[in-house]
Amino acid sequence: MPYIVKIMPNDHTTHSTNRLVVALAYDGLCTFEFGVAVEVFGLARPEMGEDWYRFAVAGIDEGEMRATGGVRFVANGGLELIEQAGTIIVPGWRGMDEPVPAALCAALRRAHDQGARLLSICSGVFVLAAAGLLDGRQATTHWRYTDALTARFPAIEVLPDVLYVDGGSLLTSAGSAAGIDLCLHLIRRDFGTKAANMVARRLVVPPHRDGGQAQFIDKAVPENHEKARLGPVLDAMRAELTRPYTVETLSRMAGMSSRTFLRRFEAATGTTPAKWLLLQRLSKAKDLLETSRLGMDAIAQNTGLGTAANLRHHFRQHFSTTPAAYREGFGTQAVAYV
Repeated sequence: MPYIVKIMPNDHTTHSTNRLVVALAYDGLCTFEFGVAVEVFGLARPEMGEDWYRFAVAGIDEGEMRATGGVRFVANGGLELIEQAGTIIVPGWRGMDEPVPAALCAALRRAHDQGARLLSICSGVFVLAAAGLLDGRQATTHWRYTDALTARFPAIEVLPDVLYVDGGSLLTSAGSAAGIDLCLHLIRRDFGTKAANMVARRLVVPPHRDGGQAQFIDKAVPENHEKARLGPVLDAMRAELTRPYTVETLSRMAGMSSRTFLRRFEAATGTTPAKWLLLQRLSKAKDLLETSRLGMDAIAQNTGLGTAANLRHHFRQHFSTTPAAYREGFGTQAVAYV
């Protein structure tokens, strides 16, 4: 399953240079999601230079507010901070059945019209949806909420099997931890791969996380002996991405019939062997585009994608960009040839 729908290259001419990140706070605050925003954007990081983000908290309710876990707090500003922000984070919401204040919706619409980027984590998508900002766009949320989001906001194309969606100025993530993935992606957009990797290392999380929500929706292999049989097959495929694989070959490796293998593979991964293998090949291709000087033909051959034309085709289909544009945005090595 794809973990990102659209990749935006690191082009400082195409996004705001306003580095003020404002996280919303509200009565009933989702503590973990808010903590993600603080950890990624709110900590002092002098090693990242003077152009790093600034951070503020906008309380949408007056006075003392409550957070999950018995915490009470007062924010350092109100809705007026939204007007000053270059990026606004909606860290969850107090309940998908809870109404979103009209004043907040209006403030978010004005901010978006003025060029601010809006990012939601988990149930925070319901705030952006209530403001009408996601109509006609793709978005995601936690798998528990995707059906409700689709039913209540039919103008949104809800993508249930991704970790996050980058729609340029509107970004949405799946469950709480997927907010970390999306925040790191935004850093990668703004400052490049090296900066995102440095922050990921501080957080002790991977800078890229493969897969989609399907792998978390009751998709684990149900029995230990099946794990033992499918695990080595997955490892072998990752280790030799250039090999041609057939269902018959893979099922023999797993010691299963082809029909049983396909059923249990999908139960374990949420997808088919062909789609899973393609994702692994594309993931490796991204790594090579970021870190190597190999040309497109060599990358295609080293990842099992065959030709540069095939690499470009699948890159456009899965990531809405080209390998060359991805390398220009995220590459850390000078390119010898393309």
